[in-house]
Amino acid sequence: MKNEFHNMTDIELDKKLQDLKSELFNLRFRHASGQLENPISIRICKRNIARVNTEIRARRAK
Repeated sequence: MKNEFHNMTDIELDKKLQDLKSELFNLRFRHASGQLENPISIRICKRNIARVNTEIRARRAK
């Protein structure tokens, strides 16, 4: 997973971050309405957002 984000370009990382945030919104909405089958997917999505943010910050620090 780490290498997946490490090999992306800055533009791809920004796009992935936006996609993950919209996915998290949809997961939360489905959870609130009782339609989410696997609530662990929210945690996984949050972790992926954190991974992308970490990679973006590491590149900006260089």
